[in-house]
Amino acid sequence: MGSRQTTSFLMRRFESAGIRPDHRRGQNFLTDLNLLALLADSAEIDRQDLVLEIGTGLGSLTALLARRAAGVVTVEVDQRLHQLAAEQLLEQTNVTLLLHDALRNKNNLDARIMDEVRAAMERHGATRFKLVANLPYNIATPVVSNLLSVTPIPASMTVTIQKELADRMVASPGSKDYSALSIWLQCQCRTSIIRIMPPSVFWPRPKVHSAIVQIVPVPEMRAEVGDLPFFHGFVRSVFIHRRKFLRASLVSAYGREMSKQDVDTLLEDQGLKHQIRAEELEVAALLKLSRAVQQRLAAK
Repeated sequence: MGSRQTTSFLMRRFESAGIRPDHRRGQNFLTDLNLLALLADSAEIDRQDLVLEIGTGLGSLTALLARRAAGVVTVEVDQRLHQLAAEQLLEQTNVTLLLHDALRNKNNLDARIMDEVRAAMERHGATRFKLVANLPYNIATPVVSNLLSVTPIPASMTVTIQKELADRMVASPGSKDYSALSIWLQCQCRTSIIRIMPPSVFWPRPKVHSAIVQIVPVPEMRAEVGDLPFFHGFVRSVFIHRRKFLRASLVSAYGREMSKQDVDTLLEDQGLKHQIRAEELEVAALLKLSRAVQQRLAAK
């Protein structure tokens, strides 16, 4: 199956089923077979791995992964594609196909996904799980972000996403792409762009470039952060209005618990000017400031 996902194959398959790709759901299928193989190869899947795939499509990537992994849990929201994939994957006995949305709401994973991942890990004797997927553009950010808060967290996430999002993930302080997502990933993961891909390698063609990205959580980095939920909330708070000065963002986020004088003292203790913006600070400086804020709140 994996060797057949060409543009002509997809067009014939869709035509025979009497359906069309749904642009609202980000249905753009990777048709360059070398890049499809690169996506699977980069994840370094073996029989220790339970793979989670979000966006089954017609099951081409699923089939590639199933031949290497202990098992695959694959999620598809479109009933038409789910049925087509089920027909193609009949002989893959280590594949579990789920028909529902990956997200419970705009920003949260559906709990059933991780319930099934944990059950499949036990069923197949897998010792870790990895995300490998051609992610629909419209859900890529919440999927990646939320998988860093589940149990167990993935050993790695190797995904195709919009290039603009990939640039944000690896952005440096002071750049236009540096954001809360940049910090959330960089404080706990090694993130790298494996390949940039033009629209021509997908069917239908998207309007933007894409990228294969690999995100590897590092236990030592996560431990250094400490209270991950607090830091996540802190970063989102100071980046809500990225052009605001950091002082104003902190007052806005924590004004009920801290006075303006408290905020000024915190910034002075950190050696930070009142006119500095959050987007100018490196991850380490934001981690240090977050700890100081949390300690000040705990002392109230």
